[in-house]
Amino acid sequence: MLRRNLLTGFSSLFAAGVLMTAAAHAQTAAPTIDKPVTITFYNYNLAAAGLGADATVKLISEFMAANPNVKVEGVAVPGLDMASRLQSDMAADRVPDVAQVIFDGLAFVADNLGAVALEDIVPKQELDDHFSGMIPAGIRLGQLDGKTYALAYTFSTPVLFYNADLFRKAGLNPDEPPRTWEQVKAAAVAIHDKTGAQGFNGALAGGGAAGFDWALQGVLRSNGGGALSKDRKTITFGEPAAVQAISMLRDLHDAGVYENMPSDAMVETMKSGQLGMLLNTSAQQNALIKGAAGKFELRAAQMPGFGDKPSAPTNSGSGLVIFSQDPLKQRAAWELMKFLTSKRGYTVITSEIGYLPLRTDIVDDPQYLGPWVKEHPMVRPNLAQLQRLQPWVAYPGQSYRQIAKIFLDATEAAVFGKGDVTETMKAAQEQAQSLMTN
Repeated sequence: MLRRNLLTGFSSLFAAGVLMTAAAHAQTAAPTIDKPVTITFYNYNLAAAGLGADATVKLISEFMAANPNVKVEGVAVPGLDMASRLQSDMAADRVPDVAQVIFDGLAFVADNLGAVALEDIVPKQELDDHFSGMIPAGIRLGQLDGKTYALAYTFSTPVLFYNADLFRKAGLNPDEPPRTWEQVKAAAVAIHDKTGAQGFNGALAGGGAAGFDWALQGVLRSNGGGALSKDRKTITFGEPAAVQAISMLRDLHDAGVYENMPSDAMVETMKSGQLGMLLNTSAQQNALIKGAAGKFELRAAQMPGFGDKPSAPTNSGSGLVIFSQDPLKQRAAWELMKFLTSKRGYTVITSEIGYLPLRTDIVDDPQYLGPWVKEHPMVRPNLAQLQRLQPWVAYPGQSYRQIAKIFLDATEAAVFGKGDVTETMKAAQEQAQSLMTN
């Protein structure tokens, strides 16, 4: 059954028509684009010059050159504003044809904004052919109840970037980066005490999280905890395993090696050579490489775990979602999605933005990423984590952003404040649980 509750004001007759159209469409041959068509593409990389605007423009231009009947109008929408922009524009009858949706909003757009399942508009064989060669765990990132509402597009896992020069100055071996959080603390203390530089920071709590809990969810999962139960009914970030993980971050702060810092400031501090380790998305990789050039040796390692337990890296990023109900525009949107997630698409996305390629067979292929990977081996720790990839949990209901904010605010208070970690997270869990039906 198609997961959607169309916006208030959409008539039941229209909703029924959409369902009938989707069902019929899935059973017939895909329409050809035999006449000019214009589609709107809401994209948050276009709104962030340092995170892929130029590469996105390049890919859209290449697609239109290869598909002269399709005109793509790119609309720059900041990531944090995407869901609200989609909702307001749809309420005003300005439905975008395709959008880059952050994964934390997947359930919201599928349940409330009429996101179209690919299985309902793309012939099965064609869909199977495109999915062939893609990382199965990556495809599952955009699936709900067995249907694909978002095609993984720009995504990453948490990467531990580190300054090899600071490691050496602190008496550490840069060839043996920390594999556990205990080792992160030991290395951070050594760096701070012996070099005066900051030891550690990351996209986990406070300003560094930049409003998203994707990396923090991975830390909790690495310790056997999580933010939401498997049946998606119960908030769990106040349970013992989760609290223990957050207490580890508090311990880093209490040791004087982890400070609350805005996301852009921590990246700049890393680029300046004054930060030993940074846990962040690989989307920052190109900027960090440029910043480190001529100053220090930048390296990367996999996300740390707890003791003998393997880390459970959670994805960041976005998927491409179709909203148009027009068959011709749906087809044009799907063709754009296919190109953006093709071997060529991921070559540009990885080499010019820094996200992971969903197609790992291009990594060593000389026609695609091979030459670039040889020059930029820091992508390999990120690729190695794909075997353990865990999806960024999307909270159900229209209050999903409020729930994430409660989680992040509580974590900030628990890590950088003076209160009891368990009490802080338990109170936040109860508050978030009260919003689960909203």
